[in-house]
Amino acid sequence: MSTLTVTTWSLEQTSRADLRPAADPGDDIRIVRAEVPSPEFSRFLYASVGGDVHWTDRLGMTYAEWQKWLDRTGVETWVAYEKGTPAGYVELEAQDDGAVEIVYFGLIPAFRGRRIGGHLLSVGVARAWDLAERWPGLPRTERVWLHTCSKDGPHAMDNYLRRGFRLFDTKVEEEMEVSSPGPWPGAAV
Repeated sequence: MSTLTVTTWSLEQTSRADLRPAADPGDDIRIVRAEVPSPEFSRFLYASVGGDVHWTDRLGMTYAEWQKWLDRTGVETWVAYEKGTPAGYVELEAQDDGAVEIVYFGLIPAFRGRRIGGHLLSVGVARAWDLAERWPGLPRTERVWLHTCSKDGPHAMDNYLRRGFRLFDTKVEEEMEVSSPGPWPGAAV
C-alpha cells in the first residue's frame, strides 16, 4: 500500500467576539438541532458528507458505539436542510475546561458551492459558544476549536479563517492511502 502525506491544521476561537458570521443564504435553508440521538441518522450524515473526502474513522463503529457517542453530555448535531432535504451538518463535543470541539462539519457534495457551508459553520460556532446554556452542569464555553486537513475540501480552510478561526498548530504525517468510500460502498462520487 502507498502512503499519503497529510497536513493537519488546528484552529481556534478564544472569544465569542471572534466569530465573523457568513451571510444567511436565504429562506430555503434551515439549520436545526437533531435533539433525538439517532445512530442511523448520524451515520448517514457522516458517510454522506465525508465519503468523498476519506472520512473513514467511524465507518467501523457499531450501532451501540454510535449510540454511546451520541448520548454523551454536550454532544450535539446541527443539520442544515435545503427545502427539507439534509444538506450537511456540524457536530459539537463539549470537552474539559470549557472547550468545545467542532468534531465534524461539512456538506453533502450536491450542496457544496451554494453558500450553505459558511452559514452552517457560523450557526455551529454560535451554538458551540452557547452550548452550556443547553446542558446544565457544563462550564461556560471559553474556547471553540477544530482541525482540518489537506484531504478536506479545497474551501475548508478559507471558510474557517473567514469565520474568525486562528491557526494554533500544524502537523504533517504519513498515512496509509485508502480509496474514497463514497457516500456508500461502490457509489460513484
